[in-house]
Amino acid sequence: MGIFDRFKTVVSSNINDLISKAENPEKMLNQLVIDMNQQMIDSKKAVASAIADEKRIERELGEQKRLADDWERKAVIAVKAGRDDLAKEALLRKQEAENYYLQLKPQWESQKVAVDKLKETLRQLQNKIDEASRKKNILIARAKRAQAQEKIQKTLSSMSGNTSAFDTFDRMAKKVDELEARADASLELADLSKSTSLENEFAKLESSGAGGDVLLEELKRKMVTDGSSSDQTGGQ
Repeated sequence: MGIFDRFKTVVSSNINDLISKAENPEKMLNQLVIDMNQQMIDSKKAVASAIADEKRIERELGEQKRLADDWERKAVIAVKAGRDDLAKEALLRKQEAENYYLQLKPQWESQKVAVDKLKETLRQLQNKIDEASRKKNILIARAKRAQAQEKIQKTLSSMSGNTSAFDTFDRMAKKVDELEARADASLELADLSKSTSLENEFAKLESSGAGGDVLLEELKRKMVTDGSSSDQTGGQ
């Protein structure tokens, strides 16, 4: 199983476990991003190891190429010195280096292709993790909004199903209305009582001696007026 297959397996396992316990989406999303980053670290280590192997093979190729060139140079020196035996030995060593070089080259090329692919996949994976990190806050906000809406709906449903509190409230409102009406009635009766008492006082005043005095004064004025009229008639 490749490193990215392992990455997907571990992350998928964590996702399934977290989703099944998704009582806290914010905690779940944060933990998921943490797991992704941890797996990314492990994947980078694996890719780094593959890169190191590719570099080691590349260095070995360079070394074998250098040895082959060096043995060829020595063979030329031996031929010039008339030492064909040394020249043959040098050429055999050159051939060994070249054969080893030819064996290593396909391995290096294959390793290089694999490493380049791993690097590209790693970049894509990092981009996806970065995108997930950016979307995390949006998802958390959406989850909180949904949870708030759900709580409100549950509260409304609970209140709709339980009318006793509302009934009691309505009864108390009616009771307050009755109390206010009774208070207004009492005040109106008190004002009426005061008005009746005032009328009685005036009635007493009119039937009292003060009323007779007024009548007496009017009579005297009338008598004076009538007397004056009689005197004027007799003089003529």
